[in-house]
Amino acid sequence: MNADWITALAICQRDGRASVLVTVTEVAGSTPRAAGTKMLVTTDALYGTIGGGALEFTAIETARALLDDHVTELRTQSYPLGPALGQCCGGHVSLLFEPICPPALRVGLFGAGHVAKALVAILGTLPARVTWVDNRPELFPATLPNNVTAQTLEDPTLAVGDGYSHILIMTHDHALDYRLVKTALSLSTSSFVGVIGSKTKRARFASRLRGDGLDPARLICPIGLPGLNGKHPGEIAVAVAAQLLSPPNAVTTPKPAPAGDANGCTGCATSCGMQDYDDM
Repeated sequence: MNADWITALAICQRDGRASVLVTVTEVAGSTPRAAGTKMLVTTDALYGTIGGGALEFTAIETARALLDDHVTELRTQSYPLGPALGQCCGGHVSLLFEPICPPALRVGLFGAGHVAKALVAILGTLPARVTWVDNRPELFPATLPNNVTAQTLEDPTLAVGDGYSHILIMTHDHALDYRLVKTALSLSTSSFVGVIGSKTKRARFASRLRGDGLDPARLICPIGLPGLNGKHPGEIAVAVAAQLLSPPNAVTTPKPAPAGDANGCTGCATSCGMQDYDDM
């Protein structure tokens, strides 16, 4: 497939797909393309061309081998365009192979309330890709950071999938929170499924999940780096962003808390988000 490699690269980054950018860095003699020509290679597609023929075929094989081996370092290779390569140009081409990995932080953010808005402002400055989902389009800001995509769905659970490294749930509705958690634990392999709320909320969700035949071990609630216990939306957002950037073994699953009132509030100093920040 021959298409604009710049557009293709942006789409790959948006979708979290790895690719290799192949650049003609140096030419001598008769060659099919000039220095500076680029071609983007993915596991199953090709965008642009460095001239076709055996040179391009060999470059594609090399690029896909780098993808298969998860190589992240730059590679260079020189090719004489003679009989050994099956070409008769007689020139010489040097290629740069640049693996382009998707951001390690790929966040599915569900809910567009106060904490979510504050969190998006932070994630917008980080090497991350964020899919922001809510069923109320009027809550999304008019402008978003370049690495954030807003998605309006009547049923936000339809956006839950396997493309996220982290799933964060902070909607206006506890029932929707549970459906999202249940869907995430059923369909996603994300190691981080976090929901805003108290320890009591986690205990209740965990009990329901077990009743539904699901293991609640991956459920993180409350969310936010332990020790950062502010209640302001911005403070909670900072704590959550810090947790996302922490090593995986720094994420701990809270122990069950004692039963609280009818809303699950025990008066604890956890990042419950002012009674879970039900986004009125």
